Amino acid sequence: MKFTVAIDGPAAAGKGTISRAVAEEFGFSYLDTGSLYRAVGVKVLEIGGGVIDPAVAARLAGNLSQADLDRDDLRTAMAGQAASKVAAMPAVRAALLDFQKTYARRDGGAVLDGRDIGTVICPDAEVKIYVTASDEIRAARRHKELVVTMPDLTVEQVLTDLEARDARDANRDTAPMKAADDALLLDTTALSIDEAVQQAIAVIRARLK
Repeated sequence: MKFTVAIDGPAAAGKGTISRAVAEEFGFSYLDTGSLYRAVGVKVLEIGGGVIDPAVAARLAGNLSQADLDRDDLRTAMAGQAASKVAAMPAVRAALLDFQKTYARRDGGAVLDGRDIGTVICPDAEVKIYVTASDEIRAARRHKELVVTMPDLTVEQVLTDLEARDARDANRDTAPMKAADDALLLDTTALSIDEAVQQAIAVIRARLK
């Protein structure tokens, strides 16, 4: 069976948590496409000494390994900012496009989360969900994650970073972050994790029937 669930949305809205829960519920494979760009971004920073070179980024995007995707530092704020920058590069997106499209149509079903899954990677996905939340709630959630290793980090700093990333992702020329016209809008601002997950599961279960 080939069945694709495309879940998009800005950082810290809950799409990763929802995607993993959905994949587990239905036995689908799961790909966090953001990890692809984070891995490329981190490797570019390492090689370029903090400078993001488009040519280097494109070359690295075409040669990612599983070890690159399993790195412990992919969830840092630095990795997130680097990911947003390389994701705006057409050559990088092109290098990763085929991998994502093939993954999406694998047997047994697949869940992909990102920012352009329902609009660019999988426009024909059986289910499309766009997960969002208020800026303040997203900043508080992300701060809770990051403050464990960055105790001096403030919510205001996280909010500033999120807003900058949102603007960059939404306004880039190639594959900007936006909801597909036929996507379900799932606002998690006032929802618990369980409530958000159950809403997503209900939509998918109905489509499977």
